Amino acid sequence: MMHKVSVALPALILAVTATACVRVKAPASQPSPSVPGASLWQQPTDLASRDLLHGPWGAENAPDPKAAYTLVERKHTGVNLGMTVRDPKGREWSVKQPYPGAIDFEAPVEVVLSRLLSAIGYHQPPVYFLSTFTLKDDWGTHTEPGGRFRLDEPTLKSGGAWSWQENPFIGTRPYQGLLVLMMMFGNTDLKNSNNTIYERQRGDLVDHWYVVRDIGAALGDSSRLIPRKGNVVAFERQPFIVAVSNGHVDFGYRGWYRKLVRDRITPDDVAWASNLLGQLSDRQWRDAFRAAGYETRVAERFIRALQQRVDEGRSVTRRAADN
Repeated sequence: MMHKVSVALPALILAVTATACVRVKAPASQPSPSVPGASLWQQPTDLASRDLLHGPWGAENAPDPKAAYTLVERKHTGVNLGMTVRDPKGREWSVKQPYPGAIDFEAPVEVVLSRLLSAIGYHQPPVYFLSTFTLKDDWGTHTEPGGRFRLDEPTLKSGGAWSWQENPFIGTRPYQGLLVLMMMFGNTDLKNSNNTIYERQRGDLVDHWYVVRDIGAALGDSSRLIPRKGNVVAFERQPFIVAVSNGHVDFGYRGWYRKLVRDRITPDDVAWASNLLGQLSDRQWRDAFRAAGYETRVAERFIRALQQRVDEGRSVTRRAADN
C-alpha cells in the first residue's frame, strides 16, 4: 500500500526557493571530450524479456522485507526524509522516505522510472521499494515507513555529477532521446547534481556510466512553483507535445529547465525514444508499477497516460510532415 505524503513546510519553502534561483544554460553546441569506457545507453537486444518487477539487478539483490536494518546515519539535507541502513548481510542501503502526512512522494516514482529507463537501455543503479521496514536504532527496534532502497553496490563507484550542458553525448540520439523521456515523464528537477557518473568495474576494465539517478520529481505537473510529483490527476492533465515548428518539437513542459530542450529536439528524436518505450509489453508496464508499490487502479491510470504519450511521440513525424 502506498503512503500518502507531503513535504513539511520549512523544507518545502527551502525547496521552492532553491528551485526558483536555478539558472539553466543551454546545452553546449559541442560535446565535451569523451573518457575511455564512457556510456550513456546500450542497445537493449533482449527488451521483450527484461524483468521490470525486479529490475536489471534482479531479485537476488533486492532488500529483504522481513529483515531488520541497522541505522548507519540519518539524512540531514534535501526535501525528502532518508537514512543509510545496513542489512544483516552487511550491505548498505540509501533509503528515501516520505514526510509524515505528505501527498507527494518521490520514492515510488523513482523506482518506476528507473525500471523503464533501464529496460530500454539507459544505465541505472540497483533500486527497489519497500512499503515498510524494520529499523534498529538507539530507540530500539521498530517499524518505519518504507520508500526507495538504493543499494551501495561494490562494483559501482560514484565519480561525481555530470552536466546536461557538457558531456560526451551531446547531439547523439541517446542523449536527445533521454531528454525526450524526461519531458515525457515530466521530470521537473533536471539539475546537474541529480546526475551521477558511476565507475562500473568489470574485471580489469572500468566502464563509466552516465546515469540520471534522482528522477523522483516526475509523473505530475511541471509547474515552476511546488510541482506535484507522483500525482496521476496532474499527470493526466499535463500535455506532452504542443507543437512542431521549424523542424523542432515544443513540449508542454513548463518547468525551470525548458532551455535544455527548446529548439533542440527533432521529431525523429521523439519518435526514437517513443518507439523504444512502445516495445514494452502490458505485463512489463504493470510490473514497473508493481515494483514501486502502486495500487492497481492508480498504476493503470499512469500506464494509460504514458502509453498515450508514447503513441503521440510515435506519430510526431507525421505531424511534422503535415506542417
